[in-house]
Amino acid sequence: MAFTLYSLIQTAILCINAVAVLHEERFLSKIGWGVDQSVGGFGDEPGIKVQLMNLIRSVRTVMRVPLIAVNSVCIVLLLLFG
Repeated sequence: MAFTLYSLIQTAILCINAVAVLHEERFLSKIGWGVDQSVGGFGDEPGIKVQLMNLIRSVRTVMRVPLIAVNSVCIVLLLLFG
């Protein structure tokens, strides 16, 4: 399999799918990345863990509906062109 732009896009879509299906209570809270672990003081700069939790939460909220369309297009392209 050659390294093409389509394979790079497909890899990005698969990674976004992986983030979108993470369940907060079942998986993220077990490793210490739940909602209650992000308590910080007022004016403190958020750490990398809080920023990653916010990124995961925003991807799960915003990208849920567009991922359905993007995944459908990828499936149709794979069915048509192999």
